Amino acid sequence: MVGNTAEAEDLTQEAFLQLFRKIATFRGESAFSTWLHRLAVNVVLMKLRKKSGTETSLDEMTEPDEESGGPRRDFGTPDLRLSGSIDRVNLQRAVEQLPPGYKAVFVLHDVQGYEHNEIAEIMQCSIGNSKSQLHKARMRLRELLHEAMRDKAREDRKAASAESGSED
Repeated sequence: MVGNTAEAEDLTQEAFLQLFRKIATFRGESAFSTWLHRLAVNVVLMKLRKKSGTETSLDEMTEPDEESGGPRRDFGTPDLRLSGSIDRVNLQRAVEQLPPGYKAVFVLHDVQGYEHNEIAEIMQCSIGNSKSQLHKARMRLRELLHEAMRDKAREDRKAASAESGSED
């Protein structure tokens, strides 16, 4: 949740300190593991709330960093989070286009983390069939994603040529 191993370790320690302090409040209405999970998540969320409370002015963001002597932040650079979102949307669309058998095995294995022997049991097929379906699903996904990239490149070229043609 925090994306930093050292910070995660600190928060784990804080969660166990909270557990020690609050164990008397456990009522037993749910599983202990559920209660502990909620306590740990709350510790992390409280830390993130405290962290996000700091505000930085736009002037500070555009000034060079005097401590490191680094250049000021560049605006207008590609937003990698946005690119990742677009990739996820394209992947989701490609998965939706897979045949049902391919899609089921792909989702069970690569998304939900099932092993081939578990998938074989769930889908009532052989382990070899599960492996084969997964391989074929991945190959088909590659094809679909490459097609989407080619289509996007064609659209970009058409848009660029239309813009350059209208400027004359």
